[in-house]
Amino acid sequence: MGVNGASGTGPGDPFTTTTAVAVVDADGLITYWSQGAQDLLGYSTADVVRHPAWALLRDRDQGAVVSRLRRTERAGNAVLTFRHRAGHTVRLAVRVCPLLAADGRRDWLVLGAHVPAGAPPTSADATGGDATGTTTAGTAPSSATPADTTTAGAGRTDITTAGTTPTDTTPTGTGAGRTSPVVTRYARRRLVSGQPQVTVAHAPPRRGRPGRGGREHSRPRTFFPLHDGAGRTLGICYAARNVSVQDPTRERLVLLNAASEHIGTTLDLDRTVQEFAEVAVPQLADFVAIDLLDVATTGKGPPTRPAGGPPALRRAAHLSIRPDLPKVIAEAGEPIRYPAGSLQNRCLATGQPSREALGPGTPWLPDDPVRWTGINRFGVHTHLVLPLRARGLTMGVVTLLRWENPDPFTEDDQLLIEDLVARAAVCVDNARRFAREHQAALTLQTSLLPPNLPSHNAVEVAHRYLPADAESGVGGDWFDVIPLSGARVALVVGDVIGHGLHAAASMGRLRAAVQTLADLDQSPDELLAHLNDLVMRLSDEAEAAAEGPAAAGATCVYAIYDPIARTMVVARAGHPSPAIAHLTEPVEFPDIPAGPPLGLGGLPFESAEIPLEKGTVIALYSDGLIQASDQDVDVGIERLCFALAHPDRPLEEMCDTMVRALLSDRPRDDVAFLIVRTRALSPDRVASWDVPADPSAVRVVRDDVSDRLSQWGLEELAFTTELIVSELVTNAIRHARGPIKLRLIHESTLICEVSDGGHTSPHLRRAGSTDEGGRGLFLVAQLAQRWGTRYTSSGKTIWTEQPLPGNIQAKRPIHTGINQTYRSPGGEARC
Repeated sequence: MGVNGASGTGPGDPFTTTTAVAVVDADGLITYWSQGAQDLLGYSTADVVRHPAWALLRDRDQGAVVSRLRRTERAGNAVLTFRHRAGHTVRLAVRVCPLLAADGRRDWLVLGAHVPAGAPPTSADATGGDATGTTTAGTAPSSATPADTTTAGAGRTDITTAGTTPTDTTPTGTGAGRTSPVVTRYARRRLVSGQPQVTVAHAPPRRGRPGRGGREHSRPRTFFPLHDGAGRTLGICYAARNVSVQDPTRERLVLLNAASEHIGTTLDLDRTVQEFAEVAVPQLADFVAIDLLDVATTGKGPPTRPAGGPPALRRAAHLSIRPDLPKVIAEAGEPIRYPAGSLQNRCLATGQPSREALGPGTPWLPDDPVRWTGINRFGVHTHLVLPLRARGLTMGVVTLLRWENPDPFTEDDQLLIEDLVARAAVCVDNARRFAREHQAALTLQTSLLPPNLPSHNAVEVAHRYLPADAESGVGGDWFDVIPLSGARVALVVGDVIGHGLHAAASMGRLRAAVQTLADLDQSPDELLAHLNDLVMRLSDEAEAAAEGPAAAGATCVYAIYDPIARTMVVARAGHPSPAIAHLTEPVEFPDIPAGPPLGLGGLPFESAEIPLEKGTVIALYSDGLIQASDQDVDVGIERLCFALAHPDRPLEEMCDTMVRALLSDRPRDDVAFLIVRTRALSPDRVASWDVPADPSAVRVVRDDVSDRLSQWGLEELAFTTELIVSELVTNAIRHARGPIKLRLIHESTLICEVSDGGHTSPHLRRAGSTDEGGRGLFLVAQLAQRWGTRYTSSGKTIWTEQPLPGNIQAKRPIHTGINQTYRSPGGEARC
C-alpha cells in the first residue's frame, strides 16, 4: 500500500521535511495522529482521534477536496488551510495515499508539511501531482508509522509494489509493477527481524526520458515494519527517493555497499551466484552469466583446471534484461563449453580478466554459430569476462554483455566489476566449502547408521531418523536391528547427549560396540553394563587429552525378541520404555527397571521378560519423540498411543502418523524411532530332542536328525548336519554335564543347537599332525556358515547355521594335516 512519489521530488518539494502523519479511515474519521501533527496544529491525540478529519479545515467547502480523494483510487497532493487550536490558520502541503486492506476497505495515509514560498492556492487539484497509487496485502493499520510510501503485507511470501520506478522493478521489458528481487529480499528480512533498515541503491541513467540529461541516480531506501495498536506487525513500509548523483566515486561506493548486503546472504551455492547476478543486472550489464568448473558445483574437492582439453564448465546462473534471451543459451545446471579461442577459456588459463568488442571481426565467434546468432539477434556490442577466483582457487568465469546500454565497458567499469566479482567469489567459495563439509557430514552419518535394515523372519521393521541439526543432517541418535542366533533378533535405539558431528562420532563408536557385544550373545543387562564401562573409559580418555568428552553420556534401550518362545527380554539405561501395541488391548508401556544413563555408573542394569503374541507392534524411540511438542511429556505419550492405535496398519503409515502427530517442523532434539511387528515361527519348523549322557546316543540322534531333514526336504544337508551333530553332541557328553538337548530350527538357514549344563567355553584350535583329537570344532567351523556360543542361567548353547539349498556357496577343501579331506556340503568324507 502507499505511494512512491520520489520521481517528482526536487529541491522545492515540501515533503522532504514531512513532520505530520495521520491516518483517516473510510468514514473520514481520524484513527492515528502523530506528534508532528500535534506540533503543527496544536491538537492532541485525544482531541482528534475518532473525530471527522474535515472538521479541522478552515472552510467546510474544502471538504469537497476530501470527497474527490475518497472517490479516486489514486494518491494525490494538495495545499489546504487548517484551523490551529489557538485560533489562527495554518497552510499545509498535504499528500494523501490510499491504504487498501485485504477486505476491500480503503483508509488514507495523510502526510503534511509547511507550505514553502510560492505554493499553489488552496484550490489546487487534490488528485494531481506525481504520486501514484499502489496495492497492499494484509490489513490496513489502525496506527501508521511516519513516511509510509510503499508497504508489503505481513502474511504473504510475495511482496508487490505498484508505482515504483524502473530502478526498483524488474528490467524494462519484463513487466512493469513487479518488485525487484533486491527490494523483496530487504522487505522480507525486515518482516522477520522487526527492525528498520536504511539502504542506498544505485540507478543507471534512464534512457529515452527527456529532461534527465543522462544522469545517474542513487535511491535512498527505508524499510520499517507497520504495527497496529496491539503491537502486531501488519506489513513492511518501504520509502524511496531518487537523488541525482554526479560523483562516480560515490556511485561506486553505493553499489559496492549494496552488493555486500545482497550477496552471500545464505550458504547455498545456487542462491549466492543468483544474488550476484541480481546486483550486476541492469546496473552494470544487460546480461550476466556465471559458469563454474564442474568440480566446484559437486563439492568433491577444490576446483582444478584439467591438464589437457577444454575445462568442464556448468552454468550456475544467468540474468538478462530480456526475458527471451535464455532461449538461445544454456539453462542453469546445464554443461556449457566455449570455443578454444574464446575469452572464457583464455580467462581460465591466465586468471586475468579480458574485455573486447563483438562483431564480424571477432576471431572465435564463427566457431560458435549458436552464440553468433544470439549476439547478432540482440545487437550485443561488447562483453567482459572475469575469473571467479578466491583464496588462490579459480572456480569459474563471469561473462557480462551490453547491448541496451550503448556505452562499451571502460577501464573504470572493469575495475568496479572486478571488485564486485572478488567479493562474490569469496561468498561462492564459502558456499562451496559449506556444501563440501555438509556432504562430508552426511557421508559420516550415512556410514554410521544402517543404510538398509536387514530383513528378518522374526520381525517386520520400519524406522525414521530426524536430526535436530537439519542443516548438517547429523545427530547423536541411532537405531539398529541385529540378527542373533536361534532365529532371534536384537532391537536397539540409543541417544548420545548433544547434537552435530561430535555426537554423531560418539554414536558411531557406541553402535559398533553394541554390534560387537550383541554378537557375543550377551543378555540385555550384561550388554548395557559393558557398554557403560566403554562410555566411562572413552570420557576419561578424552578428558585426559583435553579434547572434551568423546561420549559425555548416552541412553539406550536393548531388546531381544525370540519368535519361537514369543517373548521379548528388555533392559534400558536411562531411556524411555518401549511402547507395545497389542492387537486386542490398549497400548502398553511395560514397567521395565530404569537403569542409570550410560557413563554414570552406580546402579546395575536389570532385564524384564515380556510375552508377546504374533502381530504385536513394538515402538522403541528416543526421548526427542515425546518431548518434541511444547506440551507436557504426558501429552507426547498420549499422541504416541494415538499413532500406534490399530497395529494392523502398515508400519510405514504408522511412522508417518507418528511424525505428523508428535513432531514439529524443526524438532529441538534428535529423533530416532524403530517400529517392529512381531512374527512367530511355526512349531513344525522346530524339532528338539533330550539326549542322554551316553556315547551310544550319538547314533540314535544322528538318525533322528536325518529323518527330520527328510521331512523338511533338506536331504542335501543331511551329511554335513550329521557331522556337526555328532561332533557337538559327543563333546557335550565327554566334556560337559547334563541335561543335554538338541534343537533344529528350519528358518532362513538351518540352525543346529546343542545345550548342556556346563559353563566352560569351547575353543577352536588347530591339531598337530600326530594328535589323535582336537579337530571337532575345526570341522564344525568349516562345515557351518556361522557358529558360536551363548550362555544361559543353566549352562551354555553351542549353535551353528548352514545355508539352505539354493543359497549354498562352495567352500574350499579343508586340510587337517593327516590326509583328510571334507567337501561341504553334501560331499563325501574320505580318510
